[in-house]
Amino acid sequence: MVMTKTKEEKTERPSLVSTWKEVSRKQKGLVIAMGIVVLMSIALLVFSFTALRPQNTVVIVGYGDVYGEIAGISGGYRRDSWVNMLAFPILAVVYGVVHNLLVLRVYRRYGKDTALMVAVATMLLIVGTFVILLRLLGEW
Repeated sequence: MVMTKTKEEKTERPSLVSTWKEVSRKQKGLVIAMGIVVLMSIALLVFSFTALRPQNTVVIVGYGDVYGEIAGISGGYRRDSWVNMLAFPILAVVYGVVHNLLVLRVYRRYGKDTALMVAVATMLLIVGTFVILLRLLGEW
């Protein structure tokens, strides 16, 4: 015998909009953290677009010690087309949009502390992305 739940018995999951309304009403610290993530990702987006250098046909797009050892060259800088640097603006959009949606989903499932931890981890990822981009550009 298969039992099915009626419409009244089914528990509805709250939507992201209702979760956002709850967060904005009750969790000011989390809203501030999400805002900082958005601001940092906008700064990364602007900086990465200004650093694209499409006038150069070949730019440094990556670094890895393992790559340098495999290729038999000193240092592991990889050169390729500037189009590969579009990964950084795309990453900035992912940080700003997808990670904030992820923070809302984590808040809904695990609570404020875990959601705040995800937001702080995203901030650290953005800082790390800045460092990598600056090192690839040779400015730091």
